[in-house]
Amino acid sequence: MYIFGRNSVKEAYRAGKTVDKLYLLKGDFDPTLGKVRELAKQERTVISYVDKAMLDKLSGGGNHQGVVAAVTDFEYCDLDDILKIAEDRGEPALIVLLDGITDPHNLGAVMRSAECFGAHGIVIPKHRSVSVNEVAIKVSSGAAEHIAVAKVTNINDAIRYLKEHNVWVYAADFDGEVAFGANLTGNVAIVTGSEGDGIHRLTKQLCDGVLTIPQYGKVGSLNASVATGILLYEATRQRNQAR
Repeated sequence: MYIFGRNSVKEAYRAGKTVDKLYLLKGDFDPTLGKVRELAKQERTVISYVDKAMLDKLSGGGNHQGVVAAVTDFEYCDLDDILKIAEDRGEPALIVLLDGITDPHNLGAVMRSAECFGAHGIVIPKHRSVSVNEVAIKVSSGAAEHIAVAKVTNINDAIRYLKEHNVWVYAADFDGEVAFGANLTGNVAIVTGSEGDGIHRLTKQLCDGVLTIPQYGKVGSLNASVATGILLYEATRQRNQAR
């Protein structure tokens, strides 16, 4: 797998990820790239100085900012691992489940919000869903190296499992309780659907409740990653207040 972008590569090093080879833009003396170069030398990574065309090719035309790294594939965890992270931190679980998100930009943005607001992990389905790829990692701006992601066979089974482990599961959708009035201080999982289809009917029925974000503009709905970020912030705000 190739990851690209200065923050993504720096965080990969800081998180202890194995970087097999580093590609840097030939002749670029930007100080930020110098920091990446220092990390690479500390880890004895092979560095190759290449032209922009090569970096464009390795990054699939993405905004590489002059740096691309060849790394081992993203390592997924189990659902139990996410619960264990919350337990080890001594915190009530805060988990995001993504139902049918297919855009890697949305996944990357959710990973960034989840890491920023202290969530313990993200759950995605194996089928009909985006995986953690190079684009998602780039958009996450380094968060991909610090947030656990579980890939499950069936999102509905994951919901049932979480409920069995005393996690209250909320669907993020219309026609629900206003999110800012709900109690999100306990073990909570938030299910977000795709912009096009939303949350699947059975998945929504399995949830313990529905959270709605009040909207006052003329646009009909929020982007999935934005909605997830707002709900995560609200959960974190309530938890900090309750301390």
